Amino acid sequence: MIVRGALRVPGDKSISHRSLIFSALAEGESRITGILQSADVHSTAGVLRALGVSVPALSEDFDVRGRGRVLSQPTVDLDCGNSGTTTRLMAGVIAALPVTATFIGDASLSRRPMRRVARPLEAMGATVDLPPHGGLPMRIRGGALHELEWASEVASAQIKSAILFAALVSGVRAWVTEPSRSRDHTERMLQARGASITVSGTSVTLDAGSPLAPLDVNVPGDPSSASFFAGLAALAQGGDLRLEHVCVNETRTGFFAVLGQMGAQVTESNRRIEGGEWVADIDVAPGELRAVTVSEEQIPAMIDELPLLACLASRAAGTTVITGAGELRVKESDRIAAVVSNLRAIGVHAEELPDGMRIEGADAPLRGRVVTHGDHRLAMAFGVLGATDNAEIEVDDRDCVGVSYPGFWTDLDAVVAG
Repeated sequence: MIVRGALRVPGDKSISHRSLIFSALAEGESRITGILQSADVHSTAGVLRALGVSVPALSEDFDVRGRGRVLSQPTVDLDCGNSGTTTRLMAGVIAALPVTATFIGDASLSRRPMRRVARPLEAMGATVDLPPHGGLPMRIRGGALHELEWASEVASAQIKSAILFAALVSGVRAWVTEPSRSRDHTERMLQARGASITVSGTSVTLDAGSPLAPLDVNVPGDPSSASFFAGLAALAQGGDLRLEHVCVNETRTGFFAVLGQMGAQVTESNRRIEGGEWVADIDVAPGELRAVTVSEEQIPAMIDELPLLACLASRAAGTTVITGAGELRVKESDRIAAVVSNLRAIGVHAEELPDGMRIEGADAPLRGRVVTHGDHRLAMAFGVLGATDNAEIEVDDRDCVGVSYPGFWTDLDAVVAG
């Protein structure tokens, strides 16, 4: 297999969610271009519509007229589908409004932990009701909140963002610190819209009464989506692939750094700032892949790419060890257990660790069926591995990629030259 050409992956999922929410909360009109038109982002648009925001059908180019920080009492449950980002970020918004709302989602989302976001919102003064298992449905009764200083036990952009949204809408001060730095899109987008926000190491402070101006956004390519094609190029026998207009925010590019350490050729060009975010073109060509050790401090910048890294490790010389990634157990699936069991099912020697995995690389044929548990990251990771030479891998649920990358299989076919 060789790769060829250039590809612009769909818009970044994290930035797409936030662009909609910030546009809804600003006073005035914001233009959004290049938004990711995936199931998760549609969930955020649907929740905002249920709160009285006029969000048009998602397209390549559209306007949102913000309502300021005055949203309506919903008359229906807020259906978040499979989107944890929708649930947790909008929980922060709801907590600061004089409304009561119930969040629901699909079976996978309903099992995901919500106490971690409920606790700081309750500490600010909201009432949050959860079922015994701590997932969905989640009922929030919001209102006037008070300021908060919160030390998060985990590095989570969703928890941090929920607190910041709650403080923004309620007009109070919030200070959040994390054990390590998580994605900072919320902070960047607040700053770009005129909010008074300070970032110092792993701590963020949003001042009381921060303004929020409307802003036009051109959503850059999602680095997590781009990673799958970077991994494909690294596994190829020849050729090279250019990934255009990719967000290269340093809290998101850990996978590309590790890919270079494994032996692939990874280079950036045309690096620039757009809308407060670093953007660049990324060129990837294959190399002799070797095993790596990935530790806890590297995890936040590549958490969504770890299933892909595990698949690449199955073709790298030596034994790859990933630790400090316990957060993978509470994603769309238990990604540690699911990745290891699927690797074994296709003939890879892999071992599950409490907070990670160990994978032995080899060049033996890979054959078998992968069970995705409806997890889009697993489907794409094993789809990449299955596109390589000497592999025949069946993905049980190809359609689940629609959560983040509806055109994934078409783009995969387009860049594989044979």
